[in-house]
Amino acid sequence: MNVLVGAVVSGTAKFESWPSPPPVSDNPFADCLGIANDAREFALYLSEHILATTVYVLTHRDHGFGWDVTHASDYVEVLLDIAAASGGAILDPTIRVNDAADDEDNRILELALACDADLIVSDDAHLTELSPWRGRPVLRPAEFTARTDAMRRAERRGR
Repeated sequence: MNVLVGAVVSGTAKFESWPSPPPVSDNPFADCLGIANDAREFALYLSEHILATTVYVLTHRDHGFGWDVTHASDYVEVLLDIAAASGGAILDPTIRVNDAADDEDNRILELALACDADLIVSDDAHLTELSPWRGRPVLRPAEFTARTDAMRRAERRGR
């Protein structure tokens, strides 16, 4: 969820037009969604719980963002479009996980298990400490975007 929130509250990117490496932008969270939006190498998977929590964080003033619900709903629609276009989906995980100390982190792990993710992208220290989790690396957004940027640049050079 921190990637979904960070993409719209950090840096200068607007969710109406995601950046996509190369080159990387000043917002690695937005770069992550730009990579998924390209629908080239990676798919975006979401759950209703993750979307609802993202809206909650963006709309409740105790988190410091104070978005109105309409704006947050528009953002969710963009995320749903990215998931669909990238080959991802909205899943309802059925297997419960309790590997992380934080319950919200376990919801991320449950989604990764449900979609059989190759990797997890998160800036949450509790999740990155678990890397690799059940064989899946947990990459921070800046690391994920840097690796994708390097891979795409190498492809352009024909390597």
